[in-house]
Amino acid sequence: MTRYADLRKPLRAGIVIVDPERGTPQRVIVLQFNPDSLERSLAPQAAGADQGDRTEALRLKGPAVETWKFTAEIDATDQLDVPAPSGIHPQLADLETLVHPPSGRLRANQALAAAGTLEITPIESPLTLFVWGTQRVIPVRLTELTITEEAFDADLNPIRASVGVGMRVLSVNDLPAGHRGSELYLAHLSQKERFVGAAGGGRLESLGLRGV
Repeated sequence: MTRYADLRKPLRAGIVIVDPERGTPQRVIVLQFNPDSLERSLAPQAAGADQGDRTEALRLKGPAVETWKFTAEIDATDQLDVPAPSGIHPQLADLETLVHPPSGRLRANQALAAAGTLEITPIESPLTLFVWGTQRVIPVRLTELTITEEAFDADLNPIRASVGVGMRVLSVNDLPAGHRGSELYLAHLSQKERFVGAAGGGRLESLGLRGV
């Protein structure tokens, strides 16, 4: 008879913010609940697809553009360490600040603009990794956050929310060669290729064919 204590505790999914040079984690966001579903979309990068060049029909000019989507649930009633005065504001802010530049950098840019600086370099964000188990650790850029606040306390602090998260996987086409994120993407792609080898091959006979 299997006891509940003998059951393996599932891993938690989450997001890790990494210093791209040192590789040290700066922030770790652990999702309160693992999403029930994960939507992935891959768009091939075919060479000459728009021009109709027949000599390019089978060529790929780079990795597929891959996007991931999921919905995160945040509920203060199941999270005992949420401070009552703030509801789930801290948990929401943890995700929202991933798509905003730091306020200090924005103020510094405003000061540069006021001083007459002709060109202000866009603010570079840290490397963002999405972790879905030990075999899928991928560099991403968040493309969308859709927050639906579903319940509130007496002070109108949110205490339950659903957060739709959209991400684009960063490939070697997006990052410089040798960048830590680029190396993680190549490791991600290599893992897929190892999975293909483990799947085994089919037989033409199963498709009703003797040859092609």
